[in-house]
Amino acid sequence: MWVNRVIVRAEDFPRRDCYPFDLGWLRERLELRFESPITMFVGENGSGKSTLLEAVVQRADIPVWTPSKRHIAHKNPYENTLYEYLDLEWTSGRVSGSFFNAESFRQRAEFLDDVSLVDPGQLKYFGGRTLLNQSHGEGMLTFFEGRYAIRGLYALDEPEAALSPASQLELARMLHRYAADGHAQFLIATHSPILMALPGAQLFGLDGSGVRETAYEETGHYRLYRDFMADPVGTLGFSLSDVGDAAGLTPPGML
Repeated sequence: MWVNRVIVRAEDFPRRDCYPFDLGWLRERLELRFESPITMFVGENGSGKSTLLEAVVQRADIPVWTPSKRHIAHKNPYENTLYEYLDLEWTSGRVSGSFFNAESFRQRAEFLDDVSLVDPGQLKYFGGRTLLNQSHGEGMLTFFEGRYAIRGLYALDEPEAALSPASQLELARMLHRYAADGHAQFLIATHSPILMALPGAQLFGLDGSGVRETAYEETGHYRLYRDFMADPVGTLGFSLSDVGDAAGLTPPGML
């Protein structure tokens, strides 16, 4: 555990009528205590879980690697300022770390592969293979395996985006192993019920009314997947014959 508390000083926000200060759970001062080396922020799209994660990372002075984007006219000047109103409580001083999201991974992989051309020794961190000579999911797992073996604070924004369910299980086992070793702390924004199921992980649910610590079985993601696996057709709300009728197609098994 490197960070054990985050405080959001909502009373110091410069305004309340624009993002991110208009997020529902930022109406008042917020304090989160981390009690596990693996903490997850869960919620629907637009709930602000990635916003909170990035703000913590920026306040921890960890670079946020983002892909280059075109200039957008009338850009919100407050968009990336939430970290200015955060305080972090460190257990024993700052540590280094990294921020990951699937959107920027290819650029990062290209950079690391370029570095390995002039310093082949770098490949030892990635199993002796360049990252882009592997599939996207394999490259991500190879990167995780090498990077998270190093002491640090690590943030992952929806790492499941390019991972199959089997690869998500592999990532979950990896996170559990490195957290148990005592050298790494993980903060994760995720939709994945597989990652959320990690034993001992602390889950915070974000919605319009606030941020609350929650149990795995109480998350909307778990309940949705549970209901879907028990009754896929009922959960979807239509049958294959409905789809065939609407599209003028013959459902499987009726040819």
